[in-house]
Amino acid sequence: MGPARWGRGRAMLAALGLLWAAGRALAQEVQTENMTVVEGGVAEINCRLHRYDGSIVVIQNPARQTLFFNGTRALKDERFQLVEFTQRQVRILLSDVRLEDEGGYFCQLYTDDTHHQIASLTVLVAPENPTVEVKEQAVEGGEVELTCVVPRSRPAATLRWYRDRRELRGLSSREQLGKVFRVSTSVRLRVERRDHGTIVTCEATHPALRGQRKQTQYVLDVQYSPTARIQPSQAVLREGDTLLLTCVVNGNPLPTEITWSRANDSLPERAQMEGAELTLPALSPGDNGTYACHAANKHGRASDQYVLVVYDPGAIVEAQTSVPYAIVGGILALLVFSVICVLIGMVWCSIRQKGSYLTHEASGLDEHGEAREAFLNGGDGHKRKEEFFI
Repeated sequence: MGPARWGRGRAMLAALGLLWAAGRALAQEVQTENMTVVEGGVAEINCRLHRYDGSIVVIQNPARQTLFFNGTRALKDERFQLVEFTQRQVRILLSDVRLEDEGGYFCQLYTDDTHHQIASLTVLVAPENPTVEVKEQAVEGGEVELTCVVPRSRPAATLRWYRDRRELRGLSSREQLGKVFRVSTSVRLRVERRDHGTIVTCEATHPALRGQRKQTQYVLDVQYSPTARIQPSQAVLREGDTLLLTCVVNGNPLPTEITWSRANDSLPERAQMEGAELTLPALSPGDNGTYACHAANKHGRASDQYVLVVYDPGAIVEAQTSVPYAIVGGILALLVFSVICVLIGMVWCSIRQKGSYLTHEASGLDEHGEAREAFLNGGDGHKRKEEFFI
């Protein structure tokens, strides 16, 4: 009994192996490939046939509607185009891919048995450029909240904030709307007037962008109180001159109304005011005083003062000509001092040299008489020294 049972078991295993091989061979009669396409792109549906004998080939969409029957169009959708039908391959192009096109496409071969494979189409939705929204106006010393939104993407896009190439931490959220996602991220910034004009960037990344990025830059609009500075047309004013004072203002919003005043007095009757400019023609000592310009916006006020002093022509000429004389006098004094220093140095060096010579002579007389004797002998070494010693 044992050997018989063992023989029947081996026979059954062999039969199962044959069935598996047959099934594998049938499955290989048709082959397909899955596809991933960006919305609006072109999908290529390929059905590879093995040992095709002219049998019926049917291509169906995910809704099981027949697209092509043996190379003949069956569905009136011009986006599907049959570009190749041979004994080896059926190739169909689907243009302007839409989300509703996503799903499995059936490639079926009807011979004695039915063979089919499914090509899965996945549709990606690339994000458009993000939009940046601001809930409230930014004011110096306060905070502003920025929200970046990508209303439609699949899968959900990733959003990041950057300022001066430094990433900011934001709070992100996403909402699924059918097959697509709405993604947003918010960031709160504390702002000062120096932040006015700063660029903040929202960046979106997504698989459909293939390594590229979609960016939107937002320029911070920070409102702040004004500043004022008076700029005169010239520094020294003489009687009869014309003075133009310009009030240079800054602020956001920029002040549009600028007023002028004179401390403890009214402006001269001939004064001409035109916006940020105040003109005082034919100046006289009576125009002396402190002048001020005033500017304001909804965030504050600012002012600046200018003290006007009108000189008579003679005083101005004297003051102007005294400057060159003072400069020339200083230069002459410096030259005289330099010459005196040089003379003192020369005298000191001469005295020091003479003293050194006298000291040497005295020392030579006491200790080196023989040297002097040799000098008087004219260098003749064979004569006696005492004959010429003085």
